[in-house]
Amino acid sequence: MIDLERVLAAKLPSARSSWDADDVILYHLGLGAGSRPADRSELAYVYEPVLRVLPSYAVIPAFAWLPPADEVDGLDIDPAFLLHGEQELELVEPLHLAGEVETTGRVAHVWDKGSGAVVVFEGTSRDVESGRTLFINRFSCFVRGEGGFGGEAGPAVSGSAPRRRPDAEVCLPTLPQQALLYRLNGDKNPLHADPAFAALGGFDQPILHGLCTYGMACKAAVDMLLDGDVARVVAYRARFAGVVFPGETLVVRLWDEGDAILLTVHTKGRESLVISNASMTLRSEA
Repeated sequence: MIDLERVLAAKLPSARSSWDADDVILYHLGLGAGSRPADRSELAYVYEPVLRVLPSYAVIPAFAWLPPADEVDGLDIDPAFLLHGEQELELVEPLHLAGEVETTGRVAHVWDKGSGAVVVFEGTSRDVESGRTLFINRFSCFVRGEGGFGGEAGPAVSGSAPRRRPDAEVCLPTLPQQALLYRLNGDKNPLHADPAFAALGGFDQPILHGLCTYGMACKAAVDMLLDGDVARVVAYRARFAGVVFPGETLVVRLWDEGDAILLTVHTKGRESLVISNASMTLRSEA
């Protein structure tokens, strides 16, 4: 059950989090980076002397702030019926190899989708030392069976892929143990590790984190269309349209729109769309 007035007025505690090169490398390894260890472009994600930070890493420090949805005032829900629906990230500046932020935020919206509800958690992360805003995350959580309360449906979905052929396409295998590795970044939801818990949610086995797929698609776009220039990305959003089972291969399709990259992700074999309406906003080249 959702009490709309209470949820939107809920006070969410702030949280501090920090990271260093080892944390960044662990995140990149959780996305499958380093699979070609003799490739200098891959070493840039896993080796300190040449290390760069994928923009999608900004979801990790903010995740420490994200409260369990069933503990938010006004949200009386079963966490087994909660799925990550969308992720939106804004970067004020490129990420550094190390940092410490304090994240504050709110429940920004609750949308009534009929078959379920979408709860949007917005977190703003500021550098602890200077106080300047570094990045903003919006985590949209879909709660199955909690719609129909008479609320607004929310904005229409945007960012559909063009009809033309993609400018780049890449197949990315996932590891059978990839969810067990990625969870070390902080998302310990048993949906991604415990078969019994996954069965409660209607899945035959644990599923891969949506944010892992989100990061893998980000890396593909940076590698394939930006020549590894992580600093070009100023915003990245995606809708999680389906689930990935660890061990499946992802097919990432990319469209270069000049000031943006549009992308989709399918699973190979099942041909299931798992990321849709995804876009990456770019800085102009220097």
